Amino acid sequence: MAPHFSGFSAPPDHRAPVNYELFRVINDLAGRWGAVDQTMRLAATVLIYPLFAAAGVAILRALWQRRFRRIIDVGLTLTFAYGMAALLHHLSRQRRPFQTHVVHQLIPHDPGVSMPSDHAVAALTVGLAVFVFLSRRVGAALLVVAMVIGFSRVWAGVHYPGDILAAAVIAVLATVEVWVFERRVSDLRPRAALAGAAGPRPPR
Repeated sequence: MAPHFSGFSAPPDHRAPVNYELFRVINDLAGRWGAVDQTMRLAATVLIYPLFAAAGVAILRALWQRRFRRIIDVGLTLTFAYGMAALLHHLSRQRRPFQTHVVHQLIPHDPGVSMPSDHAVAALTVGLAVFVFLSRRVGAALLVVAMVIGFSRVWAGVHYPGDILAAAVIAVLATVEVWVFERRVSDLRPRAALAGAAGPRPPR
């Protein structure tokens, strides 16, 4: 499949020149090497499914080990990330690169709001949540795969680097939020246990 050079469908938007210039550096590499382009197409479209499958195995293992709180932490992290991504998507006016520039578009995609990248939000949040709450070894591997997915979405011409950066910030914020909450709850449990062991205070 040959790369598609999209036409102008709107006036170019140069409000974030660094973001666009970095996009152009990466996307201009598309269309030069057929094998690399095909690899990037696969990474941009289907690589996320093996990532989800590997995360599912890690969750099943944690379930077998009865680490229910950690599984809940992963679920909460994904929920918070989805909420933040939906809010940013609603507030953002940034269109996809192929809507405002001539790009090497390797995969078909509907027009619309570009920020943040849903693929990158999902992949990075899953990888980071698994790393923090379930398994550092598996999580580190998933994060590498997530970064490849994010990079491939820029290479394929459907996202700006800033969209991937926004997804990474969302993933970090959601994970930190749940981690801090979990730490506070863990700190409260020993205090509650000590208070219960001390028994009720005698009436004066």
